[in-house]
Amino acid sequence: MDLKSLTRISPWMWELPRSGAMRVPARIVGDRALVADMDEAVARQLTNVAALPGIVEAALAMPDAHSGFGFPIGGVAAFDPDRDGVICMGGVGYDIACGVRVLHTGMHREEILPHLEALLHALQLLVPAGVGNMSLTARELDRVLTQGARWAVSRGYGEQGELERLEDGGTMPGADPDQVSAAARQREKRQLGTLGAGNHYLEFQVVEEVLEPNAARVLGVAPGDVLLSVHCGSRGLGHQIGTDFIHVLGQAARKYGIPVPEKELVSAPIRSPEGERYFSAMACGANFAMANRQVIVHRIREAFARILPQAALRTLFEINHNTCRKERHPVQTATKTLFVHRKGATRAFGPGDPQVPPPFRTIGQPVLVGGSMGTASYILVGRETSRTAFASTCHGAGRALSRSQALKLAKGRDVLDSLASQGILIRTNHLKGLAEEAPAAYKDIHQVVEATAQAGLTAKVARLAPLACLKG
Repeated sequence: MDLKSLTRISPWMWELPRSGAMRVPARIVGDRALVADMDEAVARQLTNVAALPGIVEAALAMPDAHSGFGFPIGGVAAFDPDRDGVICMGGVGYDIACGVRVLHTGMHREEILPHLEALLHALQLLVPAGVGNMSLTARELDRVLTQGARWAVSRGYGEQGELERLEDGGTMPGADPDQVSAAARQREKRQLGTLGAGNHYLEFQVVEEVLEPNAARVLGVAPGDVLLSVHCGSRGLGHQIGTDFIHVLGQAARKYGIPVPEKELVSAPIRSPEGERYFSAMACGANFAMANRQVIVHRIREAFARILPQAALRTLFEINHNTCRKERHPVQTATKTLFVHRKGATRAFGPGDPQVPPPFRTIGQPVLVGGSMGTASYILVGRETSRTAFASTCHGAGRALSRSQALKLAKGRDVLDSLASQGILIRTNHLKGLAEEAPAAYKDIHQVVEATAQAGLTAKVARLAPLACLKG
């Protein structure tokens, strides 16, 4: 990205001033090197987002940002319904409420290492990447779409106590199954409890270093502990909801005179029938994603029961990205209800905020920033000063290379062998997908996380190292 077009408003924040149709400036979190390495499409897409009706304060990009569909991935924007604010499909994306559940295995590295291969094999059998063995009736699917993870727990797929560690207790409000098309329902067939492909994974990680002892104590993690992260989303159902509403919101944009500079930037006023329909359908997609992860967690426990029956896996936390959420935020001299879009970005409310799940309210919203099979991951917590980005932070390292560029860099077998030489076990059904997700295709996660910390969005709690990964 051309830094000459930007103004550095703080050591860790850059601004693209208002011009043309922009209603607010665009801002990017990062150091000089991170911002300079971003593709120019990030600036173009932020400029387009900044021109949408009802946007508040600024269109934002996190330090892991790269170009996406409509919004940049790593993009954040908040809209005021009292100022004709819009809801935008591109601000959520196709994989609605893709997110991460973090489990504590209750075991240390030396205890689990001899069993990793057997665990990966059992997980590969019990957690399918494509279709699974759960067939839902239409009525039962409606319950999934309205109740989310709560539905799964009510059916025996988990424990009641873990719901309080999830966003919204595992159920996003506002869902209306009538807004989910027959095509989306058809694409769901036997996908509940499945991982999906691409960057979705199950990863064993060891806590290498605790960086904030009090928050680590509240979460219950210590050096040497082995955690298991589950990263997946709403599968074909969520993708079809996005596809369906490109058409609905496209018609609405023409009806209400909202410019559409990119296909996925189609929008409708929040308080329009079309906007309300999309929000209700998106909430259904989010609930499916949370139910999906809850069922996967149950399958993980089944796998452990076969190999290490003494293990007692507990949920530490879960955080979503790719959502539009109704939240309370200070705007100038008042606190307002805004609709906050986070595309490849997560919530990061600080300590004491009532929008943080109760178990973490003293430390702030916990977040897992995932690495890329061969690199570190981090547990962070939100800070009070994250309000400068509508209480948001990054969700991963962020791609440095496109998938096609990554395929030219190395073959899947080479990536597999390289990770094995580092002592990292990998299981995958698709070597091509492994090449697309090679560690070299991603930004430096330490640099990305440091930027969010220095910008006041998060505090670093623990650094994790990968032990083994099951890729979809």
